[in-house]
Amino acid sequence: MKSIRQLFENVRQWLRSLSFRTGVIVLMSCIPFYILSFAQMALPISAAAKGILWTVLFGLAKTCQYGGLTILGVEGYKRFKNMLKRN
Repeated sequence: MKSIRQLFENVRQWLRSLSFRTGVIVLMSCIPFYILSFAQMALPISAAAKGILWTVLFGLAKTCQYGGLTILGVEGYKRFKNMLKRN
């Protein structure tokens, strides 16, 4: 059976093999999760439910953020920054 470290490295290599466009899409998908993680506080539900929702939505936002950055890598991130500066 593979160790956790080896499994993590395999996932990391797979993410890096994805395209720049995929990285941008994954990275941008963290924005709605961040918004939802805090907007749900206005819902008329119990504090426990709000805490669970916040944890799940904020976790999804962080997962998308780090996944997108892993896909883009350093060079992709520089390319993405330059693209935003031009627009």
